[in-house]
Amino acid sequence: MDRGDSVARFTHDIPSLDSYWRAIVLFGQNVASYKFALAGALLELGANAEVVPLDVLALPFATRVAEHLRAHDKQGTFQKSQFLDACRAYNSGDLDADGLRSNTVKLGFQNVIDAFHVVDKTEVPQRFFVDERKTSKGIRITDNLRGLLDDGHGPNLGEEAEARWRLVETAWALNLPRHLLTVEFEPSTETLLVPRRRTCITGARAALNGYQKGHCFYCYTAIDIASSSATTCHVDHVFPWSAGVYVGRAPVDGIWNLVLACARCNDWHEKGARPPHQRYVERLNIRNEYLISSHHPLRPTLMQQTGQSSAERSATLKRAFDQVSVKGARAQWVAPEELDRGF
Repeated sequence: MDRGDSVARFTHDIPSLDSYWRAIVLFGQNVASYKFALAGALLELGANAEVVPLDVLALPFATRVAEHLRAHDKQGTFQKSQFLDACRAYNSGDLDADGLRSNTVKLGFQNVIDAFHVVDKTEVPQRFFVDERKTSKGIRITDNLRGLLDDGHGPNLGEEAEARWRLVETAWALNLPRHLLTVEFEPSTETLLVPRRRTCITGARAALNGYQKGHCFYCYTAIDIASSSATTCHVDHVFPWSAGVYVGRAPVDGIWNLVLACARCNDWHEKGARPPHQRYVERLNIRNEYLISSHHPLRPTLMQQTGQSSAERSATLKRAFDQVSVKGARAQWVAPEELDRGF
């Protein structure tokens, strides 16, 4: 499955507003971090607004960029940016909030508003705002964004955008060739990190949730990634951790083998060390192709762990399934129930 097919399946196979939003954040081209900052600002302002003037949008947008600049000074693939210089001046105290606002209105929205809805060179079918800079000097929030927030997606989507931002800026900051940049899972903290420097990037839940569209991997029930929620999901190994350090010649703790599950499925008494049902293996393959269709660093990590081609990756999953089926109980486990397909 190539990138175009994978992106199309993600957005059109089960069309929904959150699918379109997640496609923007997860699959959009990123030469700068502005799309993530705009996503966060829209989630903050969208519930109670119709027209948002640029001077109102400016600070929720720019302060997010300024905050990230404190940790990673590189926020794009370009050499210079007057807007980023204004954010740096704000961080150093050389520019006040009014100055940051005026600089952002002038410099910060030049490309991101036009490009926000574009994924794989095509605009998503549903817009979350309309560009009215020429008439009202702002943007008009659509019912799509309000509906997304009314349905309670805001907290998860906000964390997912932040996680995606941290993954991208880590790749820029390390300035490594994509094929050399790997990300590992730290089980004790449930975070993703760059092993060369033991640098923590982000929590695994926020990084993985979007690709499952906010649903349990096994039963498709809705899940939350906030640690304080009663429905907080678990990070689970599809092929059991007890299979060994490697399964199917790939690391058992690799991102390829990690999914998010509701507490009921993760703790299901029949699960244990039994092999997953074949449909979960097929589902894992689809999820991994979504991950690979995203830009680095998750793409090279998945390909290093499971194979450079879709055929090689499928073979890895088959080897893992055969290995677990032989080592453990032969009976495959299934979730206690399964709702309509969620991703």
